Amino acid sequence: MIYTHNLMKIFLDTADLDEIRAANETGLIDGVTTNPTLILRSGKTLPEVAKQLVEEFPHFESVSTEVVADTAEEMIAQAQQYIAMGSAITVKLPCTVEGLKACRILNKQGIKTNVTLIFNASQAILAAKAGATYVSPFVGRLDDNSIAGLEVVRSIAEVYRIYRVETKVLAASIREVHRAVRSWYNGAEVVTMPPQVFWKMYDHVLTDKGLDLFQKDWDAAHAEL
Repeated sequence: MIYTHNLMKIFLDTADLDEIRAANETGLIDGVTTNPTLILRSGKTLPEVAKQLVEEFPHFESVSTEVVADTAEEMIAQAQQYIAMGSAITVKLPCTVEGLKACRILNKQGIKTNVTLIFNASQAILAAKAGATYVSPFVGRLDDNSIAGLEVVRSIAEVYRIYRVETKVLAASIREVHRAVRSWYNGAEVVTMPPQVFWKMYDHVLTDKGLDLFQKDWDAAHAEL
């Protein structure tokens, strides 16, 4: 029997296609998030990156493409070039008055959205009412400002649970494995993380020591044969 799980989704927070390819080979990556800073580092444009991601990784649940504009109309117009690329495209919008106006319109059109720069539960409530597919609380950036980022994740997840909200909590600004795990523990359905954090999820000193011991015992047992 094959079991599938709807929880504990892992997105990569990067626009580096080589890093995405390497992590995707594990079979454990569910999507990608990008932002203007990550696109700048990639040396490509967002349309170039988005098109390649959609074509190369058709199994991804979501490919977030962020729009940068002042009005809802401008955001929606900017998003059209990405929406046409495929169903995985998720339009990433700011939690502003205009951003949530755009979110409502895109939701009615059946387009997935990710409302970003979420820093408290009240913003997440507004985003959910606007029909956001995902909301992205920034754990690391909250911690930087002496606010418990994981507590914000927990409060959003709890209010969504109480009211059976379909919007998914997507924990972002994750810099450590511990913060990723605690985000899931506190109710996030998705965690987006840099590739280096994903690879560190495999690591534990006791695993390394156990492997060394087993290898030595294996070698010793076979040397006696």
